[in-house]
Amino acid sequence: MKRTALFLALAFASSLATAASCPKEMKAIDAALPGAKLSAAQAAEVKKLRADGEALHKGGKHADSVATLSKAKAILGIK
Repeated sequence: MKRTALFLALAFASSLATAASCPKEMKAIDAALPGAKLSAAQAAEVKKLRADGEALHKGGKHADSVATLSKAKAILGIK
């Protein structure tokens, strides 16, 4: 019983940590996008990925949101 409670507590805590990182990732993308040297297609892809990441975040799918936002950051060349 204690192991189950510990597992659930850790899972909940990791979910909250991922949820908190989504806005940070979006801010990094927003800050880097205006000065980025991207083609029109790349800029459009970054904007789409950023919007998709925000929608996933709002939908509670934080791991998917972080993965999507990471793709946008990779195009921008930021970590």
